[in-house]
Amino acid sequence: MTTATHFFDMTTAPMRIGAVRLKVRDLDAVSAFYQRVLGLVPVATDGDRITFGTGDVPLLELQGDPDLSPLDPRQAGLFHTAFLMPTRSDLARWVGHAAEARVPLQGASDHLVSEALYLVDPEGNGIEVYADRPVSAWHGDDGEIRMSTDPLDLQDLLQSAEGTEWSGFPEDGSIGHVHLQVGDTGEADRFYRDVLGLDISASYPGASFYGSGGYHHQLAGNIWNSRRAGKRPEGMAGLDSVEIIVQNAGDITGIAARAESADIASTRTADGLTLNDPWGTGITLRN
Repeated sequence: MTTATHFFDMTTAPMRIGAVRLKVRDLDAVSAFYQRVLGLVPVATDGDRITFGTGDVPLLELQGDPDLSPLDPRQAGLFHTAFLMPTRSDLARWVGHAAEARVPLQGASDHLVSEALYLVDPEGNGIEVYADRPVSAWHGDDGEIRMSTDPLDLQDLLQSAEGTEWSGFPEDGSIGHVHLQVGDTGEADRFYRDVLGLDISASYPGASFYGSGGYHHQLAGNIWNSRRAGKRPEGMAGLDSVEIIVQNAGDITGIAARAESADIASTRTADGLTLNDPWGTGITLRN
């Protein structure tokens, strides 16, 4: 865990996001979007699956199936995949690129812990592109993590690019967090806190934020569009699964035991442990 005067080092967190898998109806269109807009590059291709990332690090897998039903934004699933830029300057360069490419944005916010912009891919999957502030800016007087949704000062952000231009997704960029739509926050807490072992770093009306190692959140769940949603229908486009990298292999054993105690089915393989959250989103934990 990093000190309060530095930026958070995600590689030290007990759990962090690896790759996200989306099921899409038009693989060509969605693939082109992530390459053009976010600068991701293909790192593996297997039939109707394309994995995108930076360097040789996988971040996003797209699985194409034209027979899928369209995404229903009221169902549980993905709120957004949040792509973390290594520095504020990287974020500023991306904002300049998005403006030049006339990429439609849905919002821009100052969250105190970070600065973020929002958009959707061609099939309605939410995306956040953000950069963290130093850890020293995250906490209130009592040490609690403070988050808000304030207007973003875009002009000040753009100045941090210092005249340099976007040249693709940075090699040390990552998926910083995944924000989910859930049917009930209490049920989400029982899975993500009590079974997976994440901390509730912050709570807001209709939303819980789950952190590991002191991060503001690697996962979150809200009911803003999906209150009382049941298990996600089979055969629908959208979020399929989230990969979580676990530092300590022993923690995976503990998660498996807690899942068994909670009567949650799981599958143990050589690569790790896979289980589903209450709404059918696959969670794969690997060391």
